[in-house]
Amino acid sequence: MKKQWWHDKVAYQIYPKSFCDSNGDGIGDIQGIISKLDYLKELGVDIIWLSPCYLSPLADQGYDIADYYQIDPRFGTMDDMDELIAEAKKRNMFIVMDLVVNHCSDEHEWFRKACEDPDGEYGKFFYIEKAKDGKLPCNWRSYFGGPVWEKLPGHEDRYYLHVFHKKQPDLNWENPRVRDEIYNMINWWLDRGLAGFRIDAIINIKKALPFKDYPADREDGLSSVHNMLHEAVGVGQFLGEMRDRTFAPHQAFTVGEVFNEKEEELPDFIGDNGYFSTMFDFAETVFGNDRQGWHKSLDITPDDYRNCVFATQKKVENIGFISNIIENHDEPRGVSRYIPAGEACPASKKLLAALYFLLRGLPWIYQGQEIGMENTTFSSIDEVDDIASIDNYKVALAAGVSEKEALHYVEKYGRDNARTPFQWDASANAGFTEGKPWLKVNPNYVSINLKSQQEDPDSLYHFYRKLISLRRNPAYQKTLIYGKLIPYLQDYHNVMAYFRKDEEQTLLIIGNYQRQEQTLPLPAPCKKLILSNLPQADIQGDQVHMAGYQVLVLELEG
Repeated sequence: MKKQWWHDKVAYQIYPKSFCDSNGDGIGDIQGIISKLDYLKELGVDIIWLSPCYLSPLADQGYDIADYYQIDPRFGTMDDMDELIAEAKKRNMFIVMDLVVNHCSDEHEWFRKACEDPDGEYGKFFYIEKAKDGKLPCNWRSYFGGPVWEKLPGHEDRYYLHVFHKKQPDLNWENPRVRDEIYNMINWWLDRGLAGFRIDAIINIKKALPFKDYPADREDGLSSVHNMLHEAVGVGQFLGEMRDRTFAPHQAFTVGEVFNEKEEELPDFIGDNGYFSTMFDFAETVFGNDRQGWHKSLDITPDDYRNCVFATQKKVENIGFISNIIENHDEPRGVSRYIPAGEACPASKKLLAALYFLLRGLPWIYQGQEIGMENTTFSSIDEVDDIASIDNYKVALAAGVSEKEALHYVEKYGRDNARTPFQWDASANAGFTEGKPWLKVNPNYVSINLKSQQEDPDSLYHFYRKLISLRRNPAYQKTLIYGKLIPYLQDYHNVMAYFRKDEEQTLLIIGNYQRQEQTLPLPAPCKKLILSNLPQADIQGDQVHMAGYQVLVLELEG
């Protein structure tokens, strides 16, 4: 594997709408981000990914882009973005934006022109079909519920494809003109000083054509779009072309949101000449998902989490770098998901942090993760903003689940959990805004906030700083970045342990992933205790006695 400039970095995702509001309108903005760059630098962040802040009607919170060349006024101006890029560079930090090119907004100029003339040049920018005998072209279900087909405005007999929201018409990547427009836009941003992109929902750009029905998998008579994606082939032709015409000439950093990849294609995605620099590990994220809806999903146990992580590490070990996360803007909070219900506490949050952060690959922190922000609560579905949550709520009700129980699943799995405002301090609105926040602040901000954790040297925030410092420590950096990952004690219940090892050094990261104490064997004498999340570490010869939710980083002899 070729060594890359970003291998030793730490990445951080910002959801601009909820990070920091500089002007009191209740919405986070770019100037708010600029005001917190020194905080992120002190934390130890190198790469900052911004969720979309392009011009958008926000039908899907900015993932419906009306103009790729404009910043939405809610977030600021292009001058603000240029200032952010420049200020980040002063601090040796890199800005990455979201690249959303499977679809655009129905308010984009291209789509408006397609509606004016479906048979013209811009009609071919999208998938526009006629309904035959009143029947839709196919029975695919969109990710947000309902058919993927919507009537084209102004045309009773024409329908356009949207695998996401109806205000997100899919772009026709089979059309070379569409690809040219996208590549021109990518290069425009990279020339402006952007370090790269996180690439959204990219597998969806290749459809299995011609359109056809698949067996229905719910009572609505529709079929999950995943069934189509399983049959779609040839996405690599598009991705390779995009790499060669945009990312490669700029030496850009790219991270793919890739689901449904085939294992034999992994070298194509993240190998030395991969389509992307890296891609996110979603194995544990999708564990337990049920296509019937959230009400059918299974909880993930500590053993499940460990097995998912190790399976991914094994798949990519000789191929490239994976990007490791415990949460993002599309998921519930990691400490509420991967720690058993009722057991989230400082010790368990630190354990989860260490176990994922020291894996082989690029560690990502999602805003608020560094202080252990948790899932929120809702009194009714009317408080929920997320369209995916609202759809799953309706699906649960239709399946006979009570309103109370359906809301419980939204609280458990909903995307609003990650989108509540950052909890800066214990003042009004958690210090996020002087106005009314666009989404309610999690009520626990009084006890979970950055200011209190900055003042507490034993806090989760300071533990994350220790993890980042450890990964940068010259004594361990080579092993933690390029060393092999070898699972240890994989058959032990509620234990997650692994070696980071190279020819010169063996490190052991070992976690007691439960509330009860455990005594565990050591494969070699402990040379040095590097890090513990608890004050005491009971290491005796060839075994270690671990308190509940204790995690240790040890250097072993030999």
